[in-house]
Amino acid sequence: MRRELEMQEMDWTALANPSEEMQRSWLLQSTTLTMKTYVQKKKTYIWTLAFIGVLVVIAFTMMTIRALTHLDHYQQQPPETYSIALHTGLKFFNSQRSGRLPEENNVTWRGDSCIQDGKYPGSSYPHLSGGYYDGGNAIKSNFKMSFAMTMLSWSVIEYHSNSADTIHDMVFQVGHEGTERYCWIRPEDIDYQRHADICFSECPDLAAEMAAALASASIVFSKNVVYSQKLIHGARILYKYAESSMNTDTSSSWDELLWGGVWLYYATGDVSFLDRVTTLALADPSGVFSRDSGVFSWNTKLAGAQLLLTRLRLFLSPGYPSEEVLRKFYNQIGNVMCSYLPSFNKFNRTKGGLIQLNHGDPQPLQYAANAAFLAALYSDYLDASDTPGWSCGPNFYLTYVLRDFSRSQIDYILGKNPQNMSYVVGFGERYPKRVHHRGASIPKNRKESCKGGWKWRESSKENPNVIEGAMVAGPDGHDGFHDVRTNSNYTEPTLTGNAGLIAALVALSGQKDNLDKNGIFSAIPPLFPVAPPPPAPWTP
Repeated sequence: MRRELEMQEMDWTALANPSEEMQRSWLLQSTTLTMKTYVQKKKTYIWTLAFIGVLVVIAFTMMTIRALTHLDHYQQQPPETYSIALHTGLKFFNSQRSGRLPEENNVTWRGDSCIQDGKYPGSSYPHLSGGYYDGGNAIKSNFKMSFAMTMLSWSVIEYHSNSADTIHDMVFQVGHEGTERYCWIRPEDIDYQRHADICFSECPDLAAEMAAALASASIVFSKNVVYSQKLIHGARILYKYAESSMNTDTSSSWDELLWGGVWLYYATGDVSFLDRVTTLALADPSGVFSRDSGVFSWNTKLAGAQLLLTRLRLFLSPGYPSEEVLRKFYNQIGNVMCSYLPSFNKFNRTKGGLIQLNHGDPQPLQYAANAAFLAALYSDYLDASDTPGWSCGPNFYLTYVLRDFSRSQIDYILGKNPQNMSYVVGFGERYPKRVHHRGASIPKNRKESCKGGWKWRESSKENPNVIEGAMVAGPDGHDGFHDVRTNSNYTEPTLTGNAGLIAALVALSGQKDNLDKNGIFSAIPPLFPVAPPPPAPWTP
C-alpha cells in the first residue's frame, strides 16, 4: 500500500519532460543513448509495476468481499413459505388458552378449563382463571407468558402488521411442576386445587418482565387510548415494584430491568426511563460478557434490550448524555450479530446447520428462532438507516448476511434439516405426530384419572388431536430427533418458543422495507428544540 501511495505522489511529467538541468547532466555522460534507453525502460517498468499492483489490489478486494459477504447467497425458500408457516404457527396460541374460551376459538378439541384456579379455602387470589398454558403440562407461568406477549407485540409494532396503585406481592405461577407432570389428563378435566406460587420482594425480574409486556402491548393498542393508558398504568406500577425490590449486590435481574425500562420509554416517552436505562450503573452489570451473551430467551433479555436501544441511536440519535451508553449497546449488539456467523465459532452448529445457542442443552429451537428474529430485525434497522453493513473486527459484512443466517435457522425448523422434518405441527408433509401435550394426546370428551391418563402418555400411537402450529422442542445436538410423547426434550411445544418463531416469520414474510421506522417512537416528544421560523424578509 505504501508503494502505491508513493507511486501516486510521484511527478510523472518530470520523467516524460526532463528539465534542462537534467538534460545537461545526461549530456555530460558519454553514454547518452544508453541513459535515455535506461530511463524509458525504467518508466515502462514502473508503469508495469503500478498496473500489476492495481490488478492485485482489485483481485484481493474482490476475494475479500466474496469471503466476507458470502457472495453466493443462501438458497432461499419460495416467498410464500414464511407466510404460510406464520398462519400455521399462530393457531398454536388458541390451543393454549386457559379459562373460559371465546366462541370464536377455532380449536374444536379444546374447551373451558381451570375455571377454579385460585379458588380454594384461604386463597388470597381467587381470580386466577384465564391466561395461557406455557407448554404441554397445563402450567401457567407469568414469566414465560409475559415474554411471549412482549415478543408478539414487538413483531406487530415493527412490521404492522381494575388495577391497584401499588403492588406488595405477585403471582409467579399457577400449577406445580410435579403435580402437573404426574397427572396426565386433559386441562378441561382438572378438578384438583391448583395452588399459586407467590413472591413478595424477591421477584424484580418477573415484575420488570410483566412491565415490558404491558408497555409493549400499550403501543400495539395505542389507538384504543383508554385501554392503552390502562396498560401503561399497570406497567409503571410493576416497574416501580421491580426497582424497589432489586438487591443491587446479588441480583441477576439487571437485564429484565433494562428490558422493561426500554419498553416503558417507548410506550410513554418519559425521559426518566431513558435516563434509567442509559446509566452505567444499569448497563454494566447486565451480563454483557457472560457465557450467554448473545442468547435471547425468556430468561435472558440483554440482547433484545441492546437491539431496542440501538434502534433509538440509529433513528433518533438523542446525543448527550445518553450517547456514551447507547454507543456501548450499539457495539455490543454488533458483536452479538458477529457471534451468530459461522466464521467466528462463538456457538457450535450441528452438521445440519442449527446454531447451538443453549450450548448443546435440550430444546434448542426456541433459541434459534429468537436469534433469527433479532438478526432479521437488525439487518432491517441498518437498511432503513442507509447503513450497508456492520463490522466484525477488521471485517465488514453486508446486511443480507444476517438475513441469510435468519433464513437458514427458520428453514431448518420448517424442514430443511437432516431429518427432512418440519418441527412445526401441521406445516409441510412430515412433522411430529406424538407431541408432548396433555390435551392433544387424549381424545376429546375422554375423561381419565390422573394415573389413568398415563396410557395415553405412554402410547406409541399418534395424537388423536392435531395441535396445529406448535413448534416442538427440537432435535439433539447431532440433528437427531425422536417423535416420542414421553420425552418432552424432543416433542414439547412452549408458548415462548412459538412466540419467537412467529416474530421471526413476521420479519421474514414481507419485503425488507416493510419495517415501520417511526411507529414505535410515536409517544416520544421531539428530542431537540424545534427550529424557530425564519425572520420576515428585510425591507428598507
